[in-house]
Amino acid sequence: MSSVESPETAAHDDVRGRELQLGLHGQRLGFRVRRLHHLLSERVVEAFAPYGLRPGSLTMMVLISANPGYSQVELSRIGNLDKSAIVTIVDDLEKRGLAIRGRSSSDRRRNSLFLTAQGEKLMKEMHQLAMASEQPLRDGLSPGEYDQLFELLEKARALLAEEK
Repeated sequence: MSSVESPETAAHDDVRGRELQLGLHGQRLGFRVRRLHHLLSERVVEAFAPYGLRPGSLTMMVLISANPGYSQVELSRIGNLDKSAIVTIVDDLEKRGLAIRGRSSSDRRRNSLFLTAQGEKLMKEMHQLAMASEQPLRDGLSPGEYDQLFELLEKARALLAEEK
């Protein structure tokens, strides 16, 4: 040990190369889900980079496609998305000719959202890229494990949603 090196510094230097421990966070499902989400999001952002679209664009296009005519407010509720973020995403999709806003015939204050043919095509391409980014999970888990993971995540979401 050098004259400037304390026992604490020497001990700290010994941790290099060791895996960082999660501590109490290792017991929290939310922390583990967030870590997985972060890794998946990084992969999707990288795959979508050539398109120059904002994060959340695919989610919004999928929701619009599955629920044509719904309003931004309704889609934010369905997708559990921030309303202000949706406005920015929909503005961007509309400027690119991927989505259109139409006035509701029953309530002129309400904007109904629809994907254009170009938006539907791009959504399908991006969905394939998103699925490809998850391929390591499908390769590393058995089909039963993969299906069970989906079921358990949905069950956990539903249990927490019931409490609201």
